Amino acid sequence: MSIYLAIAMGGSLGAMSRYWMVTTTHQWLGTGFPYGTLSVNLLGSVAMGFLSVLLLERFHLSDEVRLGLLVGFLGSFTTFSTFAIDVLQLGSDEEMLKTIVYVALSVLLCVVGALGGLLAAKQMI
Repeated sequence: MSIYLAIAMGGSLGAMSRYWMVTTTHQWLGTGFPYGTLSVNLLGSVAMGFLSVLLLERFHLSDEVRLGLLVGFLGSFTTFSTFAIDVLQLGSDEEMLKTIVYVALSVLLCVVGALGGLLAAKQMI
């Protein structure tokens, strides 16, 4: 299988998973705050940190599998462009405190999530 096909397949599954998670999160928590985007970015960051270590240092999988998961699936599952639009929409609604909280939580939690995933994977190898 070509690397491009693996990335495309992973990307398709990641995009569908993101849509499901965002809509499900909005059903549970409402749409007054971008919980869905925050959730996928946090989960994706943890998974990226965790899987990047496991797939590069412990399990020597083919480039197709590794790139299909990391670039394809996680690349389309997480979405900085949606984050940017959420920030602009919150800001345009004059919800400055919500906007600042969302930006701070997104950056802090996703970086800490990636670090947590990375450290968890390191403990396994």
